[in-house]
Amino acid sequence: MRKAEITMQGVPAGILEEIEPGRVYRFRYHARYNGPPISLTLPVEEKVFEFDRFPPFFDGLLPEGMMLESLLKKLKIDRHDCFGQLVSVGGDLVGSTTATEIFE
Repeated sequence: MRKAEITMQGVPAGILEEIEPGRVYRFRYHARYNGPPISLTLPVEEKVFEFDRFPPFFDGLLPEGMMLESLLKKLKIDRHDCFGQLVSVGGDLVGSTTATEIFE
């Protein structure tokens, strides 16, 4: 299982987990987080958001076109590894969200 710390405007907001690659993902806010939601589709609530594919909000942050092709080639990331792509560019995402892989 892979995990990433998700921040919003520099403040730790929650954890994105890849439970089963391409099939099961989970996002939950930290209990003490009281900032704005990272997305309108992910309101700040004390619950676990579960997805049966890579979460659409995070998918929208991934590079496309030439930027994607360059990333895949340079870092040798599988085209279908959305989690790997996210954490590879996680410090330079559009907007005020970042994603940093957690190694445990």
